[in-house]
Amino acid sequence: MSKTYAALAAAAVVGLLGGSLAYIYSQGSDDAFAQCRGGQVGGGDIGGPFTLVDPTGKTVTDADVLTKPSLVYFGYTFCPDVCPLDNARNADAVDVLEEQGFDVQPVFISIDPERDTPEVMGDFAANLHPKMIALTGSEEQTKAASKAFKTYFKKQESEDEFYLVDHSTFTYLMLPGIGFADFFKREETADQMAERVACFISNSGAAK
Repeated sequence: MSKTYAALAAAAVVGLLGGSLAYIYSQGSDDAFAQCRGGQVGGGDIGGPFTLVDPTGKTVTDADVLTKPSLVYFGYTFCPDVCPLDNARNADAVDVLEEQGFDVQPVFISIDPERDTPEVMGDFAANLHPKMIALTGSEEQTKAASKAFKTYFKKQESEDEFYLVDHSTFTYLMLPGIGFADFFKREETADQMAERVACFISNSGAAK
């Protein structure tokens, strides 16, 4: 059942976000990260101010969280397979980068504040990676963060608490002093992500 849901959700997200990719990508000749991209140039107003809550119950902002290169992913802990796999892949990429001398943190932002309490998010993150920053918040805070990163999510109708949430599955690379650098799709492996992230970090000085 979960595999069927994942396939249907992925197809729906692709259709809904197809137009967004055209917005995110634009051509340019002075891109300091040109060699880091997969044949396209990043652009678009992705990322921005957010206020959320960490696992200790402390209110934090984007300025508190995004202090180092970060891989930001929006999802939810009750997600049957997509979110755990994507977050695990991001954590693996962070480990590969650490072996290469790059300090990168995985960030997981919930789009299901009704069930994802700070404690639930903390347990989820602790089971995946010691560096993972897991954030939740009120419904308004969640919507504001999602809007800032131009992500999509929609709660499915259900008569009980076992509802599912359709959502986009991109992982966003955010760099201090630069902001949004690029995004990664689900089919990219941890090694592929690490190679590109290392390239972005290595060239980040030229982009400032």
